[in-house]
Amino acid sequence: MTPSATKSDHPLVSVRDLSVRFDGTPPVHAVNNVSFDLASGEVLGILGESGSGKSVTLKTLLRLLPERRTTITGAVEVDGEDVIALQGRALADHRGGVASMIFQDPSLALDPVYTIGQQIAETVIRHEGATSRVAMARALEMLELVRIPSAKRRLGNYPHEMSGGMRQRAMIALALACRPKLLLADEPTTALDATVQIQILLLLRELQQEMGMGVIFVTHDIGVAVEVSDRLAVMYAGSFVETGSVADIIRDARHPYSKGLLAANLVGAVPGTRLDAVPGAPPALNALPEGCAFAPRCAHAEDLCLTTPVPVWSGAAGRWARCVHATREGATAVNKVAP
Repeated sequence: MTPSATKSDHPLVSVRDLSVRFDGTPPVHAVNNVSFDLASGEVLGILGESGSGKSVTLKTLLRLLPERRTTITGAVEVDGEDVIALQGRALADHRGGVASMIFQDPSLALDPVYTIGQQIAETVIRHEGATSRVAMARALEMLELVRIPSAKRRLGNYPHEMSGGMRQRAMIALALACRPKLLLADEPTTALDATVQIQILLLLRELQQEMGMGVIFVTHDIGVAVEVSDRLAVMYAGSFVETGSVADIIRDARHPYSKGLLAANLVGAVPGTRLDAVPGAPPALNALPEGCAFAPRCAHAEDLCLTTPVPVWSGAAGRWARCVHATREGATAVNKVAP
């Protein structure tokens, strides 16, 4: 089992050796032996390129993946419940009641034939057994909470009648309507312009602190991850390759992939020069290489990286990196081997 993140006696989320395989010919190994903990009131940012397994990890926490074509192994507990074992009504209660999700594109996630007020009220009625009047009052309260102008009038709007920023705020209101303990945010600001993006990020952070929720925030933007997160997990080819506090990753990244993501940032870049981008492309998840999956793109790769299990360097509590060179750089190398 890989090292986990900072632990508490009763973490809100506990994931151990999570692997997700999409069955086919050949099968696609989307998530591979991922382990982490999340405390109540904490924000974990998962950072990585498209196709690294970030969204699949979030959807597993809500069991949104197609069951007939998906094999899930490992242990996933949210608020003390075994999510993998949930079925029927218990699973429906979990979705929206205990854990909720903000999807990447509200235009696709919101139902176009129901008003925003109806969609939020329906959630409250389902999970809390409220009357229609009480549920609609909650919907108004949530729209005001996410600072939608003229909130009472917006209750009767359909999604297409709102701007992209307003739709995203409406989706946040929907996700928070039943006051979940865990909020999953799947790149919720990707489709927004820079000004609206900043507003949404600040709003999410404020609501998270006010409501005391645990949040897992998925993004490929290092700037966004730093803005909202307490801890970061860098994900590559379906696996976590480095975790630590935001300050740890920014100031002392140990994995070459983490360093590459930081170097490709526009912050501090000299105008007119090319960014130092990570070369190559991620491996196909249906044909992962032996050894380190990042080795074919790594400037520091050696024969050892291509053929042997990857050693794990461990620093302070919750700080680790899966890399041969990290163990050589660090003062404390542990005798653990990643799967």
